[in-house]
Amino acid sequence: MLSYRHSFHAGNFADVLKHCVLINVLQHMCKKDKAFSYIDTHSGAGLYSLSSEQAEKRQEYKQGIAKLYELDWPELSAYLNAIQSVNPDGKLSFYPGSPLIATQFIRQQDQAWCYELHPEDAQLLSENTQKQFQTRVMHQDGLQGLLSLLPPESRRAAVLIDPSYEMKSDYDLVVETVIKAHKKFATGTYMIWYPVVDRSRINRLQKKFKNSGIKHIQTFELGLSADTAERGMTSSGMIVINPPWQLMDTMSSLLPQIVKVLGESKEAFYRAEVLVEQQ
Repeated sequence: MLSYRHSFHAGNFADVLKHCVLINVLQHMCKKDKAFSYIDTHSGAGLYSLSSEQAEKRQEYKQGIAKLYELDWPELSAYLNAIQSVNPDGKLSFYPGSPLIATQFIRQQDQAWCYELHPEDAQLLSENTQKQFQTRVMHQDGLQGLLSLLPPESRRAAVLIDPSYEMKSDYDLVVETVIKAHKKFATGTYMIWYPVVDRSRINRLQKKFKNSGIKHIQTFELGLSADTAERGMTSSGMIVINPPWQLMDTMSSLLPQIVKVLGESKEAFYRAEVLVEQQ
């Protein structure tokens, strides 16, 4: 199924959470001169116009980046700078996807592998990253591609897994793939995004990670409303395996502040929890 297009959702509250976590991980990777690999399994088009027909249809960015963009917020400076880099005139016209955010941290010695299965988005991603010589765009299944790359030559990697979960089987497939990836390369940092549409499904997802035997797992969640049985995403989260040592403190400080800005009801919430202890 290839109907999902992130252009309808670019810059929404889920992107805010996902990209704050991503940037914190990449900043940590850059603290060492040694090369690292960035692997993005579901890359999308890389850059999104917020005035496009798709973005304007839902206007989800107005509940996300639009509320943060012009704030003077030092703790979010790296994230806001990443957004401003694709808006040189200062107006919020474009939102960068994960690949374009990551390329701002990719150094000459590093490599980025960006997978996208949707043919049109894969072509757009190639165009949007054509000046990034360390970035390779692969028009193929990203979960299979991930396993083929591990372990990376650099022995350092940040992996973002961000499927649409249009198919219910994606939840199990993600867990199975991460377990296989971890067996091949146990020291990589794996970031797994998930939408909360059905809380019971997320509970099962997290339980499977708890029972996987993988250690050192944290989870972060941002919600604009309480869980509901009705259709639609109420919150989203990030599961992070082998997180940077400061990530929990950073996100525990950031998330309550972000909730205050983005949340429009008393039901808005955040979570920052240890799923599995480091041992």
